[in-house]
Amino acid sequence: MAISRRIARPLLSSAFIATSVQVLKDPGPAADNLRAWSDRVVPAARAQGIPLPQDPAVLARAAAAVQLAAAGALALGKAPRLSAVLLTAALAPNALASSPLNPTLDSASRERNVVETAKNASLLGGLLLATVDTEGRPGIAWRARRAARDAKRQARHLTKEAKLETRLAGKSLT
Repeated sequence: MAISRRIARPLLSSAFIATSVQVLKDPGPAADNLRAWSDRVVPAARAQGIPLPQDPAVLARAAAAVQLAAAGALALGKAPRLSAVLLTAALAPNALASSPLNPTLDSASRERNVVETAKNASLLGGLLLATVDTEGRPGIAWRARRAARDAKRQARHLTKEAKLETRLAGKSLT
């Protein structure tokens, strides 16, 4: 692993670890931020058969637990792409709840949430980079294109070889 990844992953994870530990200790403020979001999303999810808890404090703690586990794995370099995807999914509700565009917030709360939104956007950008980082190794898309190209080349070669064998077999019969 490159030294930049050894440094960058724990730095990116630190914000999630600190936030999730704080939420696990005291879920009150996070639950208040999630309340408007959970009041709309949880009933719709339950109607679809997705079992989500109604209490925003339980949702906040669950999201914090997922963030803590994924951030720890990302910091240690264990399944970093999966960890980054999980952190992105866990960040989405918090980002939506703290958005200054949230219609349930007053103007003072909106101004305070501008900084929070900028922080969430920068974390999201770092996570998106972590999800596509293949550590210098070819990704799945490149491998698939390479396999298709190799198969096509092999098919052309076998076609030419079969035509040559057919021609030679025809000459030996006459």
